[in-house]
Formats: sequence, C-alpha cells, structure tokens
Amino acid sequence: MAGERLIGVLGLQGDYHAHGRMLEAAGAQVQVVKKTGQLPQVRGLVIPGGESTALIKLMDAGDWWEPLRAFAKAGNPILGTCAGMILLAGEVLNPPQKSLGLIDATVERNSYGRQVQSFEGVGTFGSGKQARPVPMIFIRAPRIRRLGPRAKALAFCQGDCVLARQGPVLVASFHPELTADLTVHRYFLGMGA
Repeated sequence: MAGERLIGVLGLQGDYHAHGRMLEAAGAQVQVVKKTGQLPQVRGLVIPGGESTALIKLMDAGDWWEPLRAFAKAGNPILGTCAGMILLAGEVLNPPQKSLGLIDATVERNSYGRQVQSFEGVGTFGSGKQARPVPMIFIRAPRIRRLGPRAKALAFCQGDCVLARQGPVLVASFHPELTADLTVHRYFLGMGA
C-alpha cells in the first residue's frame, strides 16, 4: 500500500496530522479526508484519536456511517486508534454509544482512567520469536474487553490486548502516532499489499 497508493487520514477531529507524518515516514502518500466524497480517492484510512462523542456528532452531521461501512466492505484497510477504535468496535461500554460495528470487539471507553492516569509503556507486538517491544502511549485510553473469534490479538501491554485485527480493520488502544516507532503504521500499510 505504501508509495503509489494514497492513504487517507480522517480529518474531522483529533491529531490527524501526527498520523500523516508517521504514514509519510513509512513511505505512504497521505491525504486528509474531510468529506465522504474523498473516500474513493484513497486506498486506506486512519481514524485518529480524539473525543469519541465529538466525532460521533461530526460523523452524524456529515453522514459518514454508511460510506465508512462501504469503504471497509470493499476491503480497504482502516486503522482506528483510541477514539478511532471506539468508533470501529462492535460494542461500546461506559457508556454505550453508537459505533460502526466493523470489528467483533467490545471496547470500554476511558478504561485506563482519566487524563491524569495517562501513561507511556512498552508493549509487545507479535508472538513467539517474532515478538518485539513497541513503545505505547495511552491517553484516556479505551480497553478491549472482548475479542470475537474472527478478530486476532496482535499486541499486548500490561496483560491487555491493545492492538487487534479483523479482516481490513485494525484497532489500537494506544497512540502509535505519538511515538517515533513505525511498527503499527508499517503493519497497516502492509495490510493493503
């Protein structure tokens, strides 16, 4: 997916510019997507962190729900980080809220605590001999409480699954765009290869 394919970063709210910088560092061309009509131009999409209730209001106003579902159904990779993960989940807790239902996962909002409980840690990406340490930043982070049988856990931190994939959908509890490590963004770009 890197190089000749254009990757979109949803630019409604949140630090979408940081994801753009990481994707470019990983070799992708990037476009900020602010209207549903831009979706056919990109071959992958990142839904960044931010505030999920604010994002829901903006998505309602812009009629994003069905275009995003169709984008994923067409096999285009989508990465959701933090609030983006909440929006992609099948079920949201604390409190329950609207979501796209694109990954069979139950996600609990703010599960790691309030802003003052935000933390940096080192998790593990992969398993067995392929496992490697990855720096992770959690800011009012959601927690994956349940993964369905079609979803695969890819990374862990403090005993929790913090990165998971189901088909073209990749979700992260943490903010990979706030570190200098390209592991998650490179993996995402490889999903479209």
